[in-house]
Amino acid sequence: MTAVLTDAPVLDTSATRPISFARLVRVELRRMADTRAGLWLLISMGLLTALVMVIMTWVLLAQDLRPTFRDFMIGMSTPMGVLLPVLGILGVTQEWSQRTALVSFTLVPSRMRLFSAKFVALLVWAAAALVVGLLLAVAANAVFAALGGDAAVWDMGAGDLALFFLLHVFGLATGFAFGALLLNSAGAIVVYFVYSFVLPGLFEVGANLMEWFSKLRPWIDFNAAQSPLTEGSVSGREWQYLAVSGLLWLVVPLLVGVRRVLRSEVK
Repeated sequence: MTAVLTDAPVLDTSATRPISFARLVRVELRRMADTRAGLWLLISMGLLTALVMVIMTWVLLAQDLRPTFRDFMIGMSTPMGVLLPVLGILGVTQEWSQRTALVSFTLVPSRMRLFSAKFVALLVWAAAALVVGLLLAVAANAVFAALGGDAAVWDMGAGDLALFFLLHVFGLATGFAFGALLLNSAGAIVVYFVYSFVLPGLFEVGANLMEWFSKLRPWIDFNAAQSPLTEGSVSGREWQYLAVSGLLWLVVPLLVGVRRVLRSEVK
């Protein structure tokens, strides 16, 4: 004898509110500090930047040099320029490395919304880190002036600071693009360091040996194209170099990475 269910239970989700994008961003902000690697990376940014400012101030005083605020900002950019791209890599690869992507994509089926929330959260963390770095550079410049007996030189305006911020956004986004492209933390970090530290040297050698490559290099060397951002003035031709080389090293890997995130099988 077969029983027939006339009143089958129905799960009504019509009154359930969808997860807002702002909530996704808040979750991603918290997630970056939840893991031991992410937390210590954030702490290391502040500690290393403070250490660089202390060493820089000490050396400048010992050598009786006269730095400006821009010099301290460039010194601040050294640890930030290395660690912010690593933060971008970990932000996109941690779920795939820790095998939590299945849970995330089950709770938020739209992978693009989750991917976008990660990038926005990373921008927030980057902005916070840069504000801390800016305050440390301001403090270092003021301390140097107090100990050296000279007036502090404040040679940067709002536009110059915006260019510094853009420089580090490019670094974060490039790391994020490489992370999305490879979906593996260790592999993406190695590839980024090769791109950032080995490739510029090869470009320099090629430009010295081949005249045609020296003319091509500004259009394909994204690292060199970002250098004018620290100088406070970028010409029209330099913006063109930045756009073309950025298309090659940032936009293309990011688009391929987005496609891979949206289509990769979650295990």
